[in-house]
Amino acid sequence: MHPSLTGKKLGILVKDDKYLDQVVNLTRTAHQKGIEVRIFFTGKGVLLTQKADFEALVGKARLSVCDVSFRGFGLSADVPGLNFKDFATQAKNAEMVDECDRYVVF
Repeated sequence: MHPSLTGKKLGILVKDDKYLDQVVNLTRTAHQKGIEVRIFFTGKGVLLTQKADFEALVGKARLSVCDVSFRGFGLSADVPGLNFKDFATQAKNAEMVDECDRYVVF
């Protein structure tokens, strides 16, 4: 691993339901390079939690979902890789912005 990547954190905000492939690919690549990845799903992005490919993120990133958006879209199913503490408010997103070295929005 390249020394300049050690300890780096990447935050990804997913606010749209169009880019799951890109989020998975970016997460997989960052994870392989030893970069810690955190992802927060909000707005229409929460709909991606219902896609089969969502499971590709499990174990490669710390996942959080906006509880208000999730419930607002009428979703209530179990989500792979998430427990009740991973359903959070926008404060979790603000925390991610503060703690990450880089921040990407989809």
